[in-house]
Amino acid sequence: MKLGSRPEIFVREEQENATLVVSGDWITQNLAELPPTVSYGSSDHPEIDCSELGRIDSVGALAILTLVHRAAKIEGLPENLARLFELVDAATQGEDASEAARHPLHVRLGKVVYRAGQSIKTSARFLGKLEVSLVRSIANPSRIRPVALASSIQKAGLESLPLIAIMTFFIGAVVALIGSDLLEQLGAAELVVELVGISVLREFGVLIPAILLAGRSTSTFAAQIGAMRMNQETEAMQVMGIDLFDALVLPRFLSLLITMPLLSVIAMIAGLAGGLVASWGIMGVSPILFIERLESAVEIRHFWVGIAKVPVLAAAIAITGCRHGLAVKGDVEQLGSRVTVAVVQALFAIIFLDAAFAVLFNVFGI
Repeated sequence: MKLGSRPEIFVREEQENATLVVSGDWITQNLAELPPTVSYGSSDHPEIDCSELGRIDSVGALAILTLVHRAAKIEGLPENLARLFELVDAATQGEDASEAARHPLHVRLGKVVYRAGQSIKTSARFLGKLEVSLVRSIANPSRIRPVALASSIQKAGLESLPLIAIMTFFIGAVVALIGSDLLEQLGAAELVVELVGISVLREFGVLIPAILLAGRSTSTFAAQIGAMRMNQETEAMQVMGIDLFDALVLPRFLSLLITMPLLSVIAMIAGLAGGLVASWGIMGVSPILFIERLESAVEIRHFWVGIAKVPVLAAAIAITGCRHGLAVKGDVEQLGSRVTVAVVQALFAIIFLDAAFAVLFNVFGI
């Protein structure tokens, strides 16, 4: 076989069977000369004869597998090339959307239920390991890594403080603007203070930081830990006897438990300040009158109702990001998928938990 020969593929008919003969150099530079499709002759499942194959790279192996995807088996390959075909086939054997769409409804539904069950099982196992790590750290505080904890507090929480304050300031102002128009029509414009105070303390002051951290910290946690999994750093840590939950999960979990209450309090202050400025500019309510009415009309319990939700939301954000980061299996595409899924699940968990708390507090009249 001459070096640099063009890649060829043709059908050799042999009685009732057909064999696809692959020859030439199947390298990236030569693949532009390939036909878009291959005729299989009279056989739906021909064999592939690669005994005349010259040079080949991974792109060439993928081209062969794509052109002859219905073939029964590949023959005439040395062991090293057979391994190449196995790796390329394993990396590209994902089921496409058109194939999945052709499955019956009960099959697709069954797959969804199965994946949901596996996700619940994985989450329960993760929570159990995190609980063990947390209890051991409480019993022996020296297990907590202060450097990792401080770094996570700064990167995951404190760096997002200006953005959270600005957003809640404008949200408080918007609530006051919209509320003032509606309340003036009802002849109760003075109630705008209660509207801003209760909505910011119970909901927006907690929900906005949680949503921002879900997008920022969840993706950061999943990407950081997932990159370590891809580079096999986690395997090296395990070989050295380092517990992954103590080193990677617990510092991130504790950092959000520590910083999110602080961020929520600052968000509440910024939201109330935004409502104050809007009320002063639109309705002429002076800052002193706004603060006095806020103290007299808005009970302190609304603040504690909001703060009570913070640890649960912080835990959901940290657990979701770390769990999906540890689930990465060494594939760049899977890393991106895991980061996306982690953010979506964290946002869903926040909205769901906030709604559950609202129903619970309403039932108990809190």
